[in-house]
Amino acid sequence: MRRGASGAIALLCLLAATPAAADELPLWEVGAGVGAFALPDYRGSDEGRGYLLPVPYVVYRGKFLKADRKGIRGTLFDSERLDLNLSVAASLPVNSAHNAARRGMPDLAPSLEFGPSLEIALWRAGDRRDLLALRLPVRAAFTLEGSPSAIGWVATPQLNLDLAGRGALGGWNLGLLAGPIYGSRRQHQYFYGVAPQFATPVRPAYEAPSGHAGSQFIAAASRRFARFWVGAFLRVDTLRGAAFEASPLLKSDSYVAGGVGVAWLLGTSGQLVQAEE
Repeated sequence: MRRGASGAIALLCLLAATPAAADELPLWEVGAGVGAFALPDYRGSDEGRGYLLPVPYVVYRGKFLKADRKGIRGTLFDSERLDLNLSVAASLPVNSAHNAARRGMPDLAPSLEFGPSLEIALWRAGDRRDLLALRLPVRAAFTLEGSPSAIGWVATPQLNLDLAGRGALGGWNLGLLAGPIYGSRRQHQYFYGVAPQFATPVRPAYEAPSGHAGSQFIAAASRRFARFWVGAFLRVDTLRGAAFEASPLLKSDSYVAGGVGVAWLLGTSGQLVQAEE
């Protein structure tokens, strides 16, 4: 899946908000910048590329819709220990002509994933600025094209640690995330299946099953300065033991992606709201 590219952009864009105890902050902040990324073509590909892409800086602190360092989400339920949010993710297209393993196969369309995510707070610092949480997102996936189609579902249970930029961190916010990935048969077939008409002597036909899709490990750091923001991330996945391990499109059992970005603040809301970040 070429979710690495969209994940890179989202991670750099949405870690923008600086954690703080409950305080009055602008309802919205917007800015723009640029990011440099090094990404494999998809999870399991042995080919990769570098990208220089625009990085939007968007922070919104509404009662229902929020866009901050936790991502873009709609809060359905909020309590001291439990949050129920809307989870959204996306993937960029893959041009099969530019990837040796997929050459001669249809291109992969960009996709959008959305669904509920339950967050359970396991530990929170006294000032609420540091948090260890278990996140349980489940998302349905659809292609973004002239005639969109459903391509299954994805579940990514994760342990997530957010640390505010205090003490030894020197003003840098740190986020650590780890957890397994699971997908439906249709999801795996879309990315790793080979239909009989696209089989070759070195790429046999393959039907991908549902189940385990490997594990992901992400570290991200960001810092907000007076008029600009800087962020970076490193993602390392393992695909060992994945349900589709026998796919001829799986050329590597590891996936490493990273990027850095900088964005300049262009404007803020005059309306202040109570927010915890």
